[in-house]
Amino acid sequence: MERNLKNVLIISFGFLLLFTAYGGLQSLQSSLNSEEGLGVASLSVLYAALILSSMFLPPILIKKLGCKWTIAGSMCCYIAFSLGNFYASWYTLIPTSVILGLGGAPLWSAKCTYLTIAGNSYAEKAGKNGKDIINQYFGIFFLIFQSSGIWGNLISSLIFSQASNTVEISEENLACCGAYDCMADTTNSTGSAEPSKSLIYTLLGIYTASGVLAVLLIVIFLDQIKSDQAETEKEKLETPSFWSTFLATFQHLKDKRQCLLIPLTMYSGFEQGFLSGDYTKTYVTCALGIHYVGYVMICFSAVNSLCSLLFGRISQFTGRKLLFALAAVANIACIIALLLWKPDPKQFAVFFVFPALWGLSDAIWQTQTNGLYGILFEKHKEAAFANYRLWESLGFVIAYAYSTKLQVYIKLYILLSVLVLSMVMYGAVECLEAKRSPGTPTATKKENVGPHPQETPM
Repeated sequence: MERNLKNVLIISFGFLLLFTAYGGLQSLQSSLNSEEGLGVASLSVLYAALILSSMFLPPILIKKLGCKWTIAGSMCCYIAFSLGNFYASWYTLIPTSVILGLGGAPLWSAKCTYLTIAGNSYAEKAGKNGKDIINQYFGIFFLIFQSSGIWGNLISSLIFSQASNTVEISEENLACCGAYDCMADTTNSTGSAEPSKSLIYTLLGIYTASGVLAVLLIVIFLDQIKSDQAETEKEKLETPSFWSTFLATFQHLKDKRQCLLIPLTMYSGFEQGFLSGDYTKTYVTCALGIHYVGYVMICFSAVNSLCSLLFGRISQFTGRKLLFALAAVANIACIIALLLWKPDPKQFAVFFVFPALWGLSDAIWQTQTNGLYGILFEKHKEAAFANYRLWESLGFVIAYAYSTKLQVYIKLYILLSVLVLSMVMYGAVECLEAKRSPGTPTATKKENVGPHPQETPM
């Protein structure tokens, strides 16, 4: 097997193991740790810490440790969060959420940097278009990575189903479901009985072991990689100051294209936060029961995973603009339908149509937005990807901040507004690029290709 492809697969399966655990835990936080809002609070703190991490840690760690050891060390932060859930309290979960948040930005920045360098390295050897190879590598990564949502939710559903004791949902509760919800906590009244401690510990043990395996896979099998030999030699003689690396992320905002991409990047956090936080609660849990949440999220993850590979491959033929348009149309259609639709258990299939369409759209947002960053800011990859994590995390923080304060229909209007603004600003970026690099239609289309990473949330 070609060396660069082998490394791409190792990173992909490492992230699969890690986010099988984290993704499952994230979707369960509001249910497992509902007392005094501990679960939601931990997620808010987590993404706030991720924002701080995005500001200065990625350039420092990547330059000091290299991509491989930055990935391995950051993965250990995720394991700490799993351990904190064994005895969940304000004194264990909040500190471990901070630790995870601090490790999140370096993890994703190092991964994006590694895959971009690997793609360019192989393209140079094979005499191929670097952007096309990068797109394929990120497509492979997301095919494998996005399936973590399937396995994480499947594991939790299979374990907790052993103690499920579902109750019939009353008409009164159904009246409070959907866009015009009653702002009430319907989880306990419509969902499964709370699982026993032994089942919770079994699940957490599996998740922790999965994280440990991810670290071992990276440490043992992943090759170290260097982005620029000349820069590496220079660093041996001169170490950049803390403040220069701290300001690298904000200095990157001097690029007008980065500023224009902020709404699109934040929308990634908004839309993921809505599906995992609001749709699952006010539509699925409210109308069907909490025991269906895992299956709905499996549907989302399965479609997301397959579409990530598909769009990673066809983007070189369609161009990214057509794919962005498809994602926007699909999301707008879902938002309008969610505003009008009243959840009804008799319309069982509809509950799975929305996450399927959302998965299709999210696959485009993830692969194409990250690919866009890698292509537009090729000379400043670390700062660019740190900005991506920064603004996406801010979207998550805002979404979680108003999650319990606003009715769902207001959140949907906010989501729609941010999406429209994102598309307008993205169009401006494409106009700027067309002016910067004019050429034949075919060549321009070829250069406009691009996938990369997300995120899930994280």
